[in-house]
Amino acid sequence: MSTQIGMGACCLSGSVHSGTPKGREDNIGGLDTYVSEPQSKSTAKSIVFITDIFGWKFKNVRLLADNYASAGFTCYIPDVHQGDSLPEEFLQSVEPPLKVREQEGIIDKAKETVDIMATLGPWLAKHREGVSEPLISGFVNTVRQIPGTQKVGAIGFCWGGRYAILQAHSPRPEGQVGGVDAAYACHPSLLSIPADFEGLGKPLSIAVGTKDSLLDQKSNEQIKEFLDTSKKDVPTEVRYYEDQVHGFALRSDWSSDKDKKAMDDAEKQGVAWFEKYLS
Repeated sequence: MSTQIGMGACCLSGSVHSGTPKGREDNIGGLDTYVSEPQSKSTAKSIVFITDIFGWKFKNVRLLADNYASAGFTCYIPDVHQGDSLPEEFLQSVEPPLKVREQEGIIDKAKETVDIMATLGPWLAKHREGVSEPLISGFVNTVRQIPGTQKVGAIGFCWGGRYAILQAHSPRPEGQVGGVDAAYACHPSLLSIPADFEGLGKPLSIAVGTKDSLLDQKSNEQIKEFLDTSKKDVPTEVRYYEDQVHGFALRSDWSSDKDKKAMDDAEKQGVAWFEKYLS
């Protein structure tokens, strides 16, 4: 039986980080795209970033792409929302930090969920799989055709985490383009378990927080058990980050040493995974 994992207030939580992105904007395959290149300018190892609901212009994801570029990867962040990402104001106004959230009452949490779904419901319908998957797969296909490109990985966050997993399906469904050589999903949401993992054929790494309200421990165990028993021939890993909420790998509160370390460690997890499977 499949378990459906939804999306809630924590998808809209987090902090906007300091720093200035160093990459450039381009148009690739018909999509506006942020591109961050390694010092060597080599496209041999390329990574497609599949964003959360805040999209390709969100500073945090661009800064993270710059870090991956510094590690030797050419990074692409396509606007798969086609100009319709949600505004950053939701980060601060909808979901409080974990220590505040844990003190909230049932009524407060219920109100948050109602308010959020008034915005998220229509957005998710507009950016459903039938619309978004072809855009992502088509972009991956375009990246593969860029001169010098040898292997392509996908890293996804929250909404984009599920699509990173789907890009690791191999062989590809009939008539479907795209497909990557390795994938990394950070706190994915909207998962169907185990259905979204049944087609897995490429290396997959997953990072999730132990306080993630969208991927509770039962769901985590279902994923890990399925991968360990049904995908023994595919390299996989599931890593848990203590006391981290949904979004921690991209939107952690840097005023907390523990939260910043978790985000840094999640970055190291991804870099190590792609160094191993895109080389």
